[in-house]
Amino acid sequence: MKIFHTIIGEVELTNERKSHISLKHPELKPHIKKISQVLSSPDSIRRSKFDREALLFYKYFDKIKGGKYINVTVKTGQRDFVLTAYITDRIRAGEPYEPE
Repeated sequence: MKIFHTIIGEVELTNERKSHISLKHPELKPHIKKISQVLSSPDSIRRSKFDREALLFYKYFDKIKGGKYINVTVKTGQRDFVLTAYITDRIRAGEPYEPE
């Protein structure tokens, strides 16, 4: 397990979630180390439209597939952990996250 320091506090990446990301989103596997950059200095953080306890962290990388974002979805609650991560061409809808 890895711990990342973010604007919302500590976020865990468990071995199980890392395996999930590698299996379900193999295009991210060569860029898995960039998760720390996304969480530590995101370009945008949005609250999921579908799950109020999920935050979507986005960071743009111009060298990934000609310019793409990496999304790292963090489930918040009693403990904050990475739910999934994937490459996307845009920031999804949802209200901007405002720290409390």
